[in-house]
Amino acid sequence: MSHHCFVIKCGGSTLAALPASFFNDMKKLQDEGAIPVIVHGGGPAISGILDRLGIESEFVNGLRKTSDEVLDVVEMVLAGRINKEIVRKIQESGAKALGLSGVDGHLIEAEPVANSEEIGWVGDVTSVNADLVRGIAAMGYIPVIAPIGIGEDGSQRFNINADTAAGAVASQIGVDRMIVVTDVPGIMATVNGQKEVLPSVTVEQIDQMIESGEIYGGMIPKVRAAVQCIQGQVREVVIVDGSVPEVLSKTVRGEAIGTKIVKNGEGTSDGGSK
Repeated sequence: MSHHCFVIKCGGSTLAALPASFFNDMKKLQDEGAIPVIVHGGGPAISGILDRLGIESEFVNGLRKTSDEVLDVVEMVLAGRINKEIVRKIQESGAKALGLSGVDGHLIEAEPVANSEEIGWVGDVTSVNADLVRGIAAMGYIPVIAPIGIGEDGSQRFNINADTAAGAVASQIGVDRMIVVTDVPGIMATVNGQKEVLPSVTVEQIDQMIESGEIYGGMIPKVRAAVQCIQGQVREVVIVDGSVPEVLSKTVRGEAIGTKIVKNGEGTSDGGSK
C-alpha cells in the first residue's frame, strides 16, 4: 500500500482556506491510483468555541489541558464540524470521502500521557487500526481522520495532538513520507542576506536553527509540529503551502516544493553546510 499511499496532515483553519483547486488535485491523484489519507487538527476553532461557551482551557507545554468539559468540545469541533467540512470540500471536487475519528472502529487507540495529572485527557497513540484505513481506501473513499483516541477498553476518549496522530497513522499503514499542508512556503532561512526556503533540512539542524534564532516566532510551532510527524516508519515530512497550484501532485512526484525535513543523517548530501 505504501508506494501509492500518502498521508496529509493539516490544521482545520488551513483546510478551510484552501482553494477548490487543492481538492481537485487530490481527486486527480486518486483517479490516477494514489491513496490520500487525511489527518486534521483544529486548534483555533476549538479555542473559539471554548471562549463562546465560557470554558477555561490552558496549554501545558504546547498541549491543551483537557478536562471532561473541554474534551466534549474538542470532540464536537474536530469530529463534528471540521471533519464534515473537509468531507464536503472533497466531495465537491467529485471525489468520495469518509470522515471518522479515532473512536470509530477503534481506529486510534490511546493511553494517558505521562503527565496526565496536570494535563487531563490527552493521549499517546498505542495502536492504529490500519486495516480499517486500508479498507476504506480500497472502497474508493478518502479517509478523513479526526485525532480523538479511544482507550483499549473503549470507555475513555482522549484528545490527541494532530501531528503525532498523523505520524502514527502514516507509520502504521506503512507510509514513509508525509505531507504537512500549511499556509507558509516552507522553512525560511536567511542565506547570503536573502530570505529563502530551505529545500531540505534535518531534525538536528532544525533544533540548531531554533536555538540560534534563525527559526523564530510563529514558525517554531509549525516546524516542531512537522517534526512530531516523524516517528516509527515515517522518515521524512514535506512542509508545503496548500495554495500553490497542484502542490500535492508536485510533491507526490518528488518535485522540490516547500521544505523536506528528514531524520538525522538520512537526507541531505550537503551535510550541515546551510
